[in-house]
Amino acid sequence: MTFDWNYLLSLLTDADFWWATWTVIKLSLLSWVISIVLGFVLALGKQATHPWLSLPARGYIWLFRSLPLLVLLIFVYNLPQAFPASSALLSDPFWAGLIALVLSETAYIAEIHRGGLLSIHKGQREAARALGLRYAGIQWRVVIPQAIRVALPSLANEYISIVKLSSLVSVISLTEILMVGQRLYSQNFLVMETMAAVAFYYVFIITVFDFLLKRLERWLDVSQRKTARALDPALLALAAQPLPAVTRTAPVSDTPALQAAKLHKAYNNVEVLGAVSLNVKSGEVVSVIGPSGSGKTTLIRLLNGLEQIDNGEIAINGQPFIRLLQQGAQKPRFIEHSEHRLNIGMVFQGFNLFPHLTVMHNLLLAPRYHRLAPVSELRHQACILLQKVGMLEHAYKYPHQLSGGQQQRVAIARALMMRPQIMLFDEPTSALDPEKVNEVLQVIENLAEEGITMIIVTHEMNFAFKVSDRIVFMEKGRVVCDDTPQALRNGDHPRVNAFLKDVDLAPA
Repeated sequence: MTFDWNYLLSLLTDADFWWATWTVIKLSLLSWVISIVLGFVLALGKQATHPWLSLPARGYIWLFRSLPLLVLLIFVYNLPQAFPASSALLSDPFWAGLIALVLSETAYIAEIHRGGLLSIHKGQREAARALGLRYAGIQWRVVIPQAIRVALPSLANEYISIVKLSSLVSVISLTEILMVGQRLYSQNFLVMETMAAVAFYYVFIITVFDFLLKRLERWLDVSQRKTARALDPALLALAAQPLPAVTRTAPVSDTPALQAAKLHKAYNNVEVLGAVSLNVKSGEVVSVIGPSGSGKTTLIRLLNGLEQIDNGEIAINGQPFIRLLQQGAQKPRFIEHSEHRLNIGMVFQGFNLFPHLTVMHNLLLAPRYHRLAPVSELRHQACILLQKVGMLEHAYKYPHQLSGGQQQRVAIARALMMRPQIMLFDEPTSALDPEKVNEVLQVIENLAEEGITMIIVTHEMNFAFKVSDRIVFMEKGRVVCDDTPQALRNGDHPRVNAFLKDVDLAPA
């Protein structure tokens, strides 16, 4: 028996096959898109710290990854026998197949999403939180775009699996590609020719969508995007126009801009900060120095609410910002008045710029989220700040296209976009090459001259003694010394003298 090529070619224009192909495309695409959305919610639930969120998510993933799709299809299609009210929907094989596929694929795609979420460095969430974004805003504007980019190859592969799994839907009498083929070869017994046509239609669907998904993957890859090399004259013109000060005006009073009282923090019952108090006046520059492991970074993270205090309280301009609420014998509850978060800007040791956004959009993200001003005004402010830190010509570049010093200068500008009353710097030069340190320190020094209230954790001793009004020396989670740079130069504090014995301080 010879292979009938004419018959095979005739099947490539068969209307029933093309209609069945359209059914498979609709079924697979809908299943994929819905499962991506639901799977992301499920992945977040599985990672939640509350058991009443994580346990149901874990249970769902365990159950529906264990059930064969064929069993699930038959079960869903016959569900009206137990629940007659569902017959209006489930009597249609397409909807029954879609629901079964979504139930099954959501469990698999949730694990793909979880891999994408785990790949996002926690510094991205911390940077967004420091800019005042809430949970939903952090997920939608920072985490999801990056996680989708990481997960897209696996999601594309899962779509191909869904297309092939759609052939099982024929068991509930949905007219898809395989069912059309089975009906034809049961009539003419040309099995090889008919199944070759079936294979063609599946390969066609997968090839087209694989091409489209590869294009999407390439488009989402910011490393493939080209950026303008020349400085945009429009940005230069905006930067030349005056704008009000870049920080919020603190209330005129004797109340300190920031008050921290008896802060305590321990990890795994090991105390890293004990009864630390700190008052910072408006316009004052305070540098925090000390040996590694002395609690400097922990202190600055507590001041911004990135870590929860175990005891103590923090106030901004005399108003409660962070405190513990004790009710009876219950465990103290952490309370944060988030409206004060915008008064504090944070610059991280590791930059924590958002890699999927250009420099300009890094600056605009949080102010647009908070609707601080019209977009045109925010853009004007961003141009002025980028000019101030010497980064205007790089406004349309992505973080990976910048050096470490350039990224840190952008991070400073991003924090200033919120017009904070207080700026916190967590060792802003420790991740930089020595030759890049000075350009960042110069930006911070310029801010100090403008009267911005700053708390700086640093290992740059000459810089600290040059720009600071006060220097706080910490050791073993305690404040050992809190005095002026001149008092420390005069040798009034023996422990500080021992710490600085190998440091060649420049003259005052």
